[in-house]
Amino acid sequence: MSHELESMALPSFRMDGKVALITGAGGGIGAGIALALAAAGAHLILVARSENSLNEVAQIIRKRGGVADVQVCDVTDSAAIRAAIQKLPRLDILVNNAGTNFPEPMLEVSDEHLDAMLDLNVRASFVTAQAAAAKMLQNGSASGGVIINISSQMGHVGSPNRTVYCMTKHAIEGLTKAMAIEFASEGIRVNTLSPTFVDTPLVRKIVDTPEKESFLVSKIPLGRMAKIEDIVGAALYLASPAARMVTGTSLKVDGGWTAQ
Repeated sequence: MSHELESMALPSFRMDGKVALITGAGGGIGAGIALALAAAGAHLILVARSENSLNEVAQIIRKRGGVADVQVCDVTDSAAIRAAIQKLPRLDILVNNAGTNFPEPMLEVSDEHLDAMLDLNVRASFVTAQAAAAKMLQNGSASGGVIINISSQMGHVGSPNRTVYCMTKHAIEGLTKAMAIEFASEGIRVNTLSPTFVDTPLVRKIVDTPEKESFLVSKIPLGRMAKIEDIVGAALYLASPAARMVTGTSLKVDGGWTAQ
């Protein structure tokens, strides 16, 4: 046993030489994950619709000594995101983060909101993951790759006024499991990261009253909403060699919500 321990290599969280593409990277969780992966040595490709917000994130990364490129793209434009990924010299890591939500009672869900969430949360996520897997296979058989689909605790439970969102995130959990099995032999690992409510400007537009915040916090045993820095460590782990035997699963960063 002592000989085995002496020869055991400690896990690495470094990503030097790896290229990581993050969608929805202009702010919030996507931007936070971008900073974490860049600090671990990855070359970041930042994707979103707003060039200004992407440039702000890229500037922070560069000031910290990292490398980041900006790619303005609407991921719901399948041809555009496929072209953006295909033109990359290589791709090692995808963080499939772009998504949206319109919380409302099921009987009030409009076709417009239904289509918007299905298009972005499901179809665009599938197309982006599909294109990323194809590019990773082009890297070479020994390279493998990592795909992290940003899901939600709502991909594991139900909640009032979130029927469509729950549906889309449950779909992402299924997609992740199927992809993990299909691409395991190629060395591509696929997992979801499933946060609880994260205190970002986007969430604050939804959690806009003391009553709503009190309800949400009452569901979280740790007693608070998450912060962006609470989420990025999980992404760093899943993307790194430290998680080389982790695929087809969901890492929940939910403060205990789904344990109840």
